[in-house]
Amino acid sequence: MSTATASMKECIENCHECQTTCADMLTRHCLSEGADHVEQTHVKLMLDCTAACAACVDFMSRNSDNHALYCRACAEICKACADSCEKVGNMDKCVECCRKCQESCSSMAG
Repeated sequence: MSTATASMKECIENCHECQTTCADMLTRHCLSEGADHVEQTHVKLMLDCTAACAACVDFMSRNSDNHALYCRACAEICKACADSCEKVGNMDKCVECCRKCQESCSSMAG
């Protein structure tokens, strides 16, 4: 990964943090809270977010020429996930990491 730029390394870190935070919050927090936390659209967004972040980490880690495409999609998904987590409430940790990931992925998308 020596060819990765500093901004790419930061984006990889942000994507990894977002992936693990969303997965943890979904399984530990949302499933036990129930109600809006397990509403289908919200759960699907959280799953999409973890998958998108994982794909970005993969593409950037191997310096793929296609990483910008994935980063663009990831930024949009992270924004939607953050908005959903904000609406559901009591998910500040998710909102924060999704917004941070959205910002770094947007910059990597060009």
